[in-house]
Amino acid sequence: MIQSMTGYGVSKIESENLVLVAEIKTLNSRYLDINVRSPKAYSAKEIDLRNTISETLTRGKVSLDIDLQAKGSPISKLRFNHDLFNTYYGELKKMADGVVANYDELFKLAIQSPDVMINETSEETFEEGWKLIQQGVSEACTNCQQFRIKEGEVLRGKMEEYIASITSNLAEVEKQDEKRLKTIGERIRTNVQDVISEEQFDENRFEQELIYYIEKLDISEEKVRLQSHLDHFGEVLGSSDSNGKKLGFISQEIGREINTIGAKANDAHMQKLVVEMKDELEKIKEQLANIL
Repeated sequence: MIQSMTGYGVSKIESENLVLVAEIKTLNSRYLDINVRSPKAYSAKEIDLRNTISETLTRGKVSLDIDLQAKGSPISKLRFNHDLFNTYYGELKKMADGVVANYDELFKLAIQSPDVMINETSEETFEEGWKLIQQGVSEACTNCQQFRIKEGEVLRGKMEEYIASITSNLAEVEKQDEKRLKTIGERIRTNVQDVISEEQFDENRFEQELIYYIEKLDISEEKVRLQSHLDHFGEVLGSSDSNGKKLGFISQEIGREINTIGAKANDAHMQKLVVEMKDELEKIKEQLANIL
């Protein structure tokens, strides 16, 4: 089942005293890269939140934003450490006196110093909030995963169209190949006969040279391998797992065979078909960048 790395999931939950909104956004990334924004009171729970996310979302740049609000009074109560404030303020005054500076900004500096203002949350409120966060993040992850699956179905449909187009062009290459080899043989014969008189012309030697030359232009193996890679791509695309990396490897092999056919073509119409196949393959590679 193909899944997109781009996703979005949100969950809103209310309890008797609290309202939680958990929002998850995901973008392309080679690995699982998680960024968590949560209330300061729950900063110690970040590892738990990361583990919850990684159980559902296996790859991508993931941003989690948690908003927890109280219905009535604030979740946290602000307390001031007076002794610590006085210590900071006294030290700042000494420093100001040492350089003959005024005291205008000292209060602001002291009140904003570390641990002077303390947000305290009651244990009961903390536990209530943590239960909401756990539930909300889990639901947001599930919703994001469902979003990724829906987007993956769209991407799968597009890639099936591109693969079908390459397969159609390969069928045209098959039809053109027989004509191409016949044309090349006639062209060689004509060119040779133009420069060598009939008396000097060695039919057997010519046939040997012709076979050698045509073998260098033969694309039979490339056609078989290309069709095999296209079939394999379709099988992986329809499997139960999302295998973006594996599809990427197969697309590289598809590109290698298309390029070899183009290099050996020596035929204007076949070269046109090769260009069209390359164009469809580039579209596939663009979509694969967004697949898990």
